[in-house]
Amino acid sequence: MKDIEQDTGLIRIFMVDDDPAVHSRLDKAIEAHPNIALIGRAFGVAEGIQGLAKCTPDVLLVDLGLPDGSGIELIEYVQKYLPNCESMVLTVLGDDAHILSSIEAGATGYLTKDTSAGEILDMLEQLRAGGSPISPMIARRLLHGFRNKLEQPAPRRISQRTADDAKNYPALSEREQQVLEMVAKGFMQAEIAGIMGVSVNTVSTFIKRIYKKLAVTSRTSAVHRANALGLINLKDC
Repeated sequence: MKDIEQDTGLIRIFMVDDDPAVHSRLDKAIEAHPNIALIGRAFGVAEGIQGLAKCTPDVLLVDLGLPDGSGIELIEYVQKYLPNCESMVLTVLGDDAHILSSIEAGATGYLTKDTSAGEILDMLEQLRAGGSPISPMIARRLLHGFRNKLEQPAPRRISQRTADDAKNYPALSEREQQVLEMVAKGFMQAEIAGIMGVSVNTVSTFIKRIYKKLAVTSRTSAVHRANALGLINLKDC
């Protein structure tokens, strides 16, 4: 039995989903996982807010389509009242509007419900290690959307203002730049680690440094800002 009160190494999860089958599937996986514990659950927005007000989770695992509203309301609640908690979306909704709204609200991960329970828990660990796990289908949609915008007329040039803005951010190291470019291409941390010949923990450290230097908290925000600053060119990704 996990000692939730005493074990500071546990990743504490609060789960909000209106599907009992999802709770059951993840309950079994979490119970068997040595580093993750479920400290609360809810089946709707109002119940979720009540539960979050009584505990301090490390991660909110939340569906978007809930009976009494949108899971985005819970992400916004976490951003406002639980600054040390991160939000991971787990949903069947993979359209651009829901993806972007979730990211804008503060979500740092976005998974679809066809992700296996084991993969979800792996992604939760990646999230707490500084990553921003995104299902491959979602990553492709985001990159496709970026490319569509870049294919519009009037080629983008780095203005003097952009160059001046870039001076306000610490310079990336050569290795951090390599990681940033692979993140922009949609590679997951394990894939980046394999390409660079380093551990996943090392890649996580690089990503944390990139986020800190660019003053962002998610993979998508990092790509947006790096592109705006001229550090990457999404046409090449």
